[in-house]
Amino acid sequence: MTRLPLARYALRTASLAAFLGLWQLLTSLNVDLWLRFSQFPTVTDVARAFAGRLSGGDFWTDLTDSLTRILTGFALAAVLGVAMGVLLARSRLAEDLLGPVLEVIRPIPAIALVPVAILLFPSDEQGIVFITCTAAFFPVLVSTRHAVRALTPVWEEAVRTMGGGRLRILGSVVLPGALPGIFGGLSVGIGVSWICVISAEMISGQYGVGYRTWQDYTVVNYPGVFVGMVTIGILGWVTSTAVELLGRRLTRWLPRTSYVPGGRTRAPRPVAAPVRADSDSKHQAQPEQQGQKDTEEARDEHLV
Repeated sequence: MTRLPLARYALRTASLAAFLGLWQLLTSLNVDLWLRFSQFPTVTDVARAFAGRLSGGDFWTDLTDSLTRILTGFALAAVLGVAMGVLLARSRLAEDLLGPVLEVIRPIPAIALVPVAILLFPSDEQGIVFITCTAAFFPVLVSTRHAVRALTPVWEEAVRTMGGGRLRILGSVVLPGALPGIFGGLSVGIGVSWICVISAEMISGQYGVGYRTWQDYTVVNYPGVFVGMVTIGILGWVTSTAVELLGRRLTRWLPRTSYVPGGRTRAPRPVAAPVRADSDSKHQAQPEQQGQKDTEEARDEHLV
């Protein structure tokens, strides 16, 4: 993985600083055009509230509980989503039996599953993990199913020709070939899990970043609400980046395209031919001299 140059780090830092500066300017001046920025806390208010939270023990307890719930639900969603996606893509019977049920459940938002979790599970922790798992399950399922279906059948036929069975095809063709699509779904799934953490922790009644954010909203503590939002955003960014880095690590065999400004493609460097002997050098020099001579003649004709 290539490192970002210093100029790109500076540009990203400047972009974030400009966003925070605009936020501070609009809220400190109480700008009310169409959007009511006077109702927003300033950046300094959020920073002071954040510093106060960091000095308390409840913040770290909330952080630990939320991370435990998110990672547990996401791990279950990853295993179940990949397995179910491969099954639906490889089996018509599974597609006919399970596909309609999953497609009906998939559009239901996580907030609507809170009563289901309360009625279904005996403890709050299990209900939170269930909602988090459900939120991440469907992105992983859909991306895995599409990635497996997009595989070229030539690879599978080659393994069958060499005497490979279903397990061999699954381990050598299906899973490695679908890894880029699977990790795309995992990256989306971990983000959706953090989006749904507030609705999941509404039923806990104890600790968690989402629960604390909701409590601050109920007592009209808007700086505390923004502290929770910023915390969830940072945690979501860190975990999503970790998933993407793991995906790049496991798919190092894939060709990578390097970014070149202006949409230009980076041409490979020419490989110099080795000089083996004096006779070979003379033979190689003759075509080069002939080419230079032809170029000079063409230029003279153009001038005439």
